[in-house]
Amino acid sequence: MKRRLWILTTALIVVTLFQAGPAAAQQQLIVRTTQLPLLKEACLLNSCQVLGALDGTLNQLFLVSVPNLIPIKLVEDVLKLVPGVLDVEVNSLLKIGSNVPLQNIPAGLYQRTPVNYFGSTVWMGYAQQPAAGIIELPEAQAQFTAKGSVIVADIDTGVDFSHPALRAVLLQGYDFTRNRVGGNEMADVSNPVNQTCSNCQTAGVDQSTAAVLDQSTAAVLDQSTAAVLDSPQYSDFGHGTMVLGMVHLVAPSAKLMPLKSFGSDGSGSLSNILAAIYYAVQNKANVINMSFDFGSSYSSDLAQAIAYAEKNGVTCVASAGNEGESVAVYPAALAGVMGVGSINDENQRSSFSNYGSQDVWVAAPGENVISTYPYSTYASASGTSFTSPMVAGAAALVYQMNGSASSQEVSTAVAKTSPLDPSLGHGLLNVYKALAYVQAMLSNQNSQ
Repeated sequence: MKRRLWILTTALIVVTLFQAGPAAAQQQLIVRTTQLPLLKEACLLNSCQVLGALDGTLNQLFLVSVPNLIPIKLVEDVLKLVPGVLDVEVNSLLKIGSNVPLQNIPAGLYQRTPVNYFGSTVWMGYAQQPAAGIIELPEAQAQFTAKGSVIVADIDTGVDFSHPALRAVLLQGYDFTRNRVGGNEMADVSNPVNQTCSNCQTAGVDQSTAAVLDQSTAAVLDQSTAAVLDSPQYSDFGHGTMVLGMVHLVAPSAKLMPLKSFGSDGSGSLSNILAAIYYAVQNKANVINMSFDFGSSYSSDLAQAIAYAEKNGVTCVASAGNEGESVAVYPAALAGVMGVGSINDENQRSSFSNYGSQDVWVAAPGENVISTYPYSTYASASGTSFTSPMVAGAAALVYQMNGSASSQEVSTAVAKTSPLDPSLGHGLLNVYKALAYVQAMLSNQNSQ
């Protein structure tokens, strides 16, 4: 009873503060509790409001709004005393990650001959890019059959659902930035132009030159489209479509679930990312790709969400980060996550790639990769954002060969790599070796 009275007393102070001025924008807290009625009662007394659950059917993780006039730390401290409350943290605003300056435009971006790639029509420069050879993807595709059902969820800026290379394997996903079904990043373009063209089916936007966007991405776009996207508002537009394009390159028959948690400017909230993880697990995703990092900011709720995914057999993969340091960044450094660093075409660590065993499980090619881009075209970029989805694709192939694999078994298979500098974890992703390991494991089980 004394504890309950203390909450009420504090609540009176908070209400007094709230009544001292006009209404203002809302701050937000993320609260984990086993006693929702008590949390709602505490919020009623403290001028905060429970907005809704972030963890789907579990119904234990909630987003709580707090008026700006009230010190959020005061409400955080009050809610921590409510019976049943296990954790409270501020809903942080996050950025998808630092961009890597583009050094050059790879020749493959001009190799636009349409080719068939496992049932979809793509540019030759995308299907036959150096990154695929470095991870021995063609050899794996020639030797092994990986056709089982698998879903890869990508927490990102969304996707261009009309892209001819991807549309056959895309699921509807969810847009957490607008709280509605679908993860279409084209919704972020305030003045969309040239979203249709007569020859998009086979050749993308009909242009002969590549436009450099924000010094980090070269995309094949016409001048009017490039002009629309040439502003900070679109600094990360296309990121999700490119990331899913790299998953598709490695695992062309995997179903792709876009979970839009970031805007075109690369900003997103912790609450949307948490909601996306729980959504992915509860909607039967096998792999979750996270091509972003929070830097050194640790989140206990993010750690619990990853643990929930791992417990349910879902493999999580994340970018190791682009700071060029030996440092733990999250979510890559969390238990249950395969962090992925970057190498260049000479199998040397990319200067921008983070490194060290606390952050990197394996590495993959991450310089001047070529991938799908909105407006039914292709683009080139660098960064660990594009190494992570290669590993996510490899994990999907493992699941396709062994549908009963645990997330630990998938991580072990992915760790069957080509040697690299020890600072890059287990080494260079080698899809052939990973699948050969799975095949040998299955053969051994069948012989027993």
